[in-house]
Amino acid sequence: MGENFLSPTYLILLLITITRLISTVGKTEQWKSLLLPEISNKLREDPEAIQGASRDYGNLIHDVPAGVFVPSSVQDIATLIKLSYNNNKVGDSVPCSIAARGQRHSTKGQAMARDGVVVDMARFREGGNGVGITVGGGGGKQYYADVGGEQLWIDVLRAAMEHGLTPVSWTDYLYLTVGGTLSNAGISGQTFKYGPQITSVLEMDVITGKGESVTCSKQTNSELFYAVLGGLGQFGIITRARIALEPAPKRVKWVRFLYDDFSAFTKDQERLISINGSKQKNRLDYLEGMLLMHQGPINNWRSSFFPLADHPRIISLVTQHRVLYCLEVAKYYDDQSEVNVDKELQVLFQGLSYIPGFYYEKNVSFVEFLNRVRSGELKLQSQGLWDVPHPWLNLFIPKSQILDFDSGVFKNIIHKRNITTGPALVYPMNRNRWDNKMSASIPDEDVFYAVGFLHSSGFDNWKAYDAQNREILQFCNDAGIKYKQYLPHYRTQEGWTNHFGPKWGTFSERKHQFDPRMILSPGQRIFNNN
Repeated sequence: MGENFLSPTYLILLLITITRLISTVGKTEQWKSLLLPEISNKLREDPEAIQGASRDYGNLIHDVPAGVFVPSSVQDIATLIKLSYNNNKVGDSVPCSIAARGQRHSTKGQAMARDGVVVDMARFREGGNGVGITVGGGGGKQYYADVGGEQLWIDVLRAAMEHGLTPVSWTDYLYLTVGGTLSNAGISGQTFKYGPQITSVLEMDVITGKGESVTCSKQTNSELFYAVLGGLGQFGIITRARIALEPAPKRVKWVRFLYDDFSAFTKDQERLISINGSKQKNRLDYLEGMLLMHQGPINNWRSSFFPLADHPRIISLVTQHRVLYCLEVAKYYDDQSEVNVDKELQVLFQGLSYIPGFYYEKNVSFVEFLNRVRSGELKLQSQGLWDVPHPWLNLFIPKSQILDFDSGVFKNIIHKRNITTGPALVYPMNRNRWDNKMSASIPDEDVFYAVGFLHSSGFDNWKAYDAQNREILQFCNDAGIKYKQYLPHYRTQEGWTNHFGPKWGTFSERKHQFDPRMILSPGQRIFNNN
């Protein structure tokens, strides 16, 4: 993929970006005329800043902003939004739009603002001006961390671990901002048990689309609280979130099994996430699944797990069956529970239908397990393969239709196109761990699956992956599979209305309440589909 960086397609994209940079000069002057002297010098318009804010991790969408705002305080952000609100009217041909950008890990331009202003939360953090991280609670009260929306989850983990504490719900990749993941939901293998990250939030400070700084929780300003969590940045910028903490384990038993039968694979996954009980020993703490296909390597950038000596027989099995399914689970433990952890796992694993002899286990520290993707990222960066196009597709599929999805997508579309590179994830969640009052939209079944195609491509061939993604969506539509996109991207108002379903009315009303002039997060293209 590295040789594609100077491809004709890439040069065309670069030319388009330069052309748009030239066209933004007038827009930048318009913004400067709106800003107060004390914050106008924080609006960057240099090519480096503009170009950086014009692309994201997906490297597919290029929207050029008029400027990049680097705040020195939370008040600067509030002032910026307030000025935009006061000088903007619904229906303006040139809306004064604003998008907060954390680690730019979106894949379809969701954190961009064409002709608007991008608030650079990363530089806000790096400049030491953010809210920071403070651990509190105890004495019979809930432990928590007060965390700036600009902070990275890896730093939240480190700060909490200094007190022997940890959040319980994570994303697979920890170098994301708190505000960014809470605006989407924040999912990983812990979600079946602890819920998404948004369900661990106790309180937030939010700057609304009116420029008002509001503290909200389930008890206070609850409408804003529920709107913002999973709200795709439409209602406000999160400047502080209070995250619930629990005592941290020390180590993790990390296990993978291989399956050649998808039905057996999903039945075992569903049984394991259905186990209830008040005692920790009755349940796993993490469960995910992934596909092993002959198009990709046995180990991938998410983690290197399978021993090299076993690669030939695993590859032989993949060749025989076209696709294998890998069940990945983990159980946390500490000094007190170490003596019984193996016995407890044996009980949990009784009756599983994995292929005999294809059981793999690691024993790692808690932090090493949570941060398992980092080493793969650094390796790709060293090879120049990180900042390439990522035509990702993430879906939630109802349990009742996951077998149809397997036969139509995993065994048909993916196999026929033969272009898959990067991890393909598939694992279940329990709906009762989600709070339906929050904005995040999920299937209306007790159990549903997260399916993620985390592709990497070159600049010349990303359209083939994008075409595969469209074919998958078309198959779901034709087959009546009631999916929801995670990290959604729709091109029409109808698409967004269908995505939110019964929540659309509430979502729209909340938008008019908290961002009535449609200023925030234009890159989502929910209320401005141009």
